[in-house]
Amino acid sequence: MRPMRSAEHGFTPPMRSAEHGFTLVEVMVSLMIFGMIAAAGVAILSFSIRAQAATTKRLDDGAALVRTISAISADLGQALPRAARDESGTLRPAFVGENGTLALVRGGWTNIDAAARPGAQKLVWQIVDGTLQRIGYPQLDGAAPLSATPMLTGVRDLTLRYRYNGAWSDRWDGAGGVPLPQALEMRLTRRDGTFYRAMFLVGTGYAPPPVQPDSDVPQADNAN
Repeated sequence: MRPMRSAEHGFTPPMRSAEHGFTLVEVMVSLMIFGMIAAAGVAILSFSIRAQAATTKRLDDGAALVRTISAISADLGQALPRAARDESGTLRPAFVGENGTLALVRGGWTNIDAAARPGAQKLVWQIVDGTLQRIGYPQLDGAAPLSATPMLTGVRDLTLRYRYNGAWSDRWDGAGGVPLPQALEMRLTRRDGTFYRAMFLVGTGYAPPPVQPDSDVPQADNAN
């Protein structure tokens, strides 16, 4: 058998033995590849976290909008023609509305804790610093309001219109002896430019116009 000559005699062996280890260049290349893989993993993880946070924010905002629409619909659907007195004792109409503000009295206030209060509640919807708030009162007359409940944030503008007997108006204060409108239109603009439009029935909702006698149909003669 011919003996193999080692590298020290001028020949490079075909395979390096384990005792020789890695060269500096090989270590640097390995570290560079590991760093690239780690950086890519961090970037993917950061993107996933940002995407999840954005998705959660959008879902929460959508849920808040649905809750707000549901609450307004419930309040308007149970509106009552009941005038109420403010903190100073001044009698206010049952339903007062203009752009950005709506005050009304509604029924169906559930009394879960059996508190000494009526089943009707005075409410105010208004925008404060870009937040649409719902403010309730513990009593119908002369009471101070409860803490405001923020319903929807990021509101830039809220426009309300009121319908009665086929006509729309930008303000409602019960003038003419009619305490409630028949319907309400809400136009909501968010700070990001998103626009929403919703229609609600007020109180008992639509009231059909009185039936006019048909001139072609002969009327019964009540004379004796």
